[in-house]
Amino acid sequence: MPEPEPAPAPPPRKQWYGFGLLGPRRQRHEVPPEQFESLALPIGDDGIVIGADGQGQPAVLGLHRPTPFNVLLVGGLWTAQVIGLRAVATGARVTVETGRQQMWTTLAQAANNNQQCITLHDVGRVPPQGASVSSPVLVIRDAGMRPPRGRVTAAPWQSVLTLLPYLSPVAPRLMENAGLVGVQRVSPDEAQQIGRIMGLPAVDVSALSTLADGVTLWCTRHARLYVATQPTDAESGLLGAPRRMD
Repeated sequence: MPEPEPAPAPPPRKQWYGFGLLGPRRQRHEVPPEQFESLALPIGDDGIVIGADGQGQPAVLGLHRPTPFNVLLVGGLWTAQVIGLRAVATGARVTVETGRQQMWTTLAQAANNNQQCITLHDVGRVPPQGASVSSPVLVIRDAGMRPPRGRVTAAPWQSVLTLLPYLSPVAPRLMENAGLVGVQRVSPDEAQQIGRIMGLPAVDVSALSTLADGVTLWCTRHARLYVATQPTDAESGLLGAPRRMD
């Protein structure tokens, strides 16, 4: 008997280079534009929560950046220490350049917990930090009224926060070079000088001499935001209540 003819070969399957195998067909999932807001997450920019604004919303300071970032804080040690402690909580390393290490020792010991999260160095003796996207660094310069030019400067993933207790002759230069300036309670004369440098309205200049402890005006030449920093229970136990004077 004659042999049966072979079955015709199936047509070649279409190749989907780079897209894997064809999956089951489903209708597209679409959301009309008027429902877009329902998909938003209730969070702000990535960074450190430094307090709440006038509407009670979290105020976030984005310190970890791929570009150099300088911050100047004219205020008290308490606020700088809270920022350093919260930077550690985000996974950053904090390097403190200070001439009063005794004011930072307790904080460093509490934060380190078998890891070198906060390191203390004498003024002018900060070694290279090796900051990277996976290991960002915050350098806090607590070097008095006339901080010398630091050996370690702002760099990608390495921000520098300079603390000035009050205005000094170097303050205008630091303000000019800072990407963000924080001002706590100062004298009326200091408020006038800060207002001229930062271009603040008269209402903000008047407010600077009456700010409560823990309140900071964070500003650039184009934007301003009042932030009240309230400590957590752990921060209160370690640093005490908010205060302007050290």
